[in-house]
Amino acid sequence: MRDRGSQIAYWDSVGATKTFTHPVNLSWLAGVGRNARVLDYGCGYGRVMAELGEHGFSDVSGVDLSPTLIERGRQLRPDLRLAVLESPPDLTYASASFDVVLLFAVLTCVPDDDAQRALVAELSRVLAPGGLLYVSDLVLQDDERNRNRYATHAQQFGTPYGVFATDDGAVCRHHDIAELRALLSDFDLVDERRIEVATMNGHQSRAVQLLGRKR
Repeated sequence: MRDRGSQIAYWDSVGATKTFTHPVNLSWLAGVGRNARVLDYGCGYGRVMAELGEHGFSDVSGVDLSPTLIERGRQLRPDLRLAVLESPPDLTYASASFDVVLLFAVLTCVPDDDAQRALVAELSRVLAPGGLLYVSDLVLQDDERNRNRYATHAQQFGTPYGVFATDDGAVCRHHDIAELRALLSDFDLVDERRIEVATMNGHQSRAVQLLGRKR
């Protein structure tokens, strides 16, 4: 992925101390068997994985590109099945290995269009036919602080609009909802909901969750 090295440097240092907050809407998984094969891509320290385990999901795996975040997760929850993602977005799993894939606040960390498409294609590969892709991510904000950040980055580096640099060194992206729908155009959109979340730097922000089914 573009800028992979600098992003890993961030997630292995400052980023490894963050708290992640995107909520799991368990009603979206009500029809999924508790022995379903679940992958949390970009799992961080395993917060979502732990929550799924507490609700009976017994076959949950997580991968993240940051060895420091994975180690944090292992220290917090030695029972979780965590692995370092060596060559993102490529996964070592065979095709159709999972029934559900979670992608929580990951696209915001992948600002490049081509890299996002490659990631979604790889997740589609490891999903079984009829499997679910559950995406939660941040949308474009309309406050002055964010509009200024978007404009500054666009002037320096060009499109896509919505990319910005945080004060502590991450390059992130907020999305037009239509962009996210287009990114998942090879999936059947099962459901969509708007939410508000606290960002990793403590700001309240608008977000969206989308549930897609692999055709």
